[in-house]
Amino acid sequence: VQLQASGGGLVQPGGSLRLSCAASGIRFSANVMGWYRQAPGKQRELVASIASGGITNYADSVKGRFTISRDNAKNTVYLQMNSLKPEDTAVYYCKSLTLNYWGQGTLVTVSS
Repeated sequence: VQLQASGGGLVQPGGSLRLSCAASGIRFSANVMGWYRQAPGKQRELVASIASGGITNYADSVKGRFTISRDNAKNTVYLQMNSLKPEDTAVYYCKSLTLNYWGQGTLVTVSS
């Protein structure tokens, strides 16, 4: 099983980034997938999740700014992040909630 996250980087406040998480070794279409983040000195928190049928769920702090989506043909889950704020700075992780399996993180830094 492998969950390979990518797309992090440095962005100015108000900017956008799209994270990707490519899965292998799992029946991706049947998995509930999620994006989590962990800021320095804080607990890891759920940012967004998407069920196999496409139903989504978001943390209140990102509603209206972030969009989670999935492409089952590509075994990939995405997190489109718009209107980024400094408080969005964190390491972002993808996870199979179905398998309770974490991918490696990708760092997002929002700073001018």
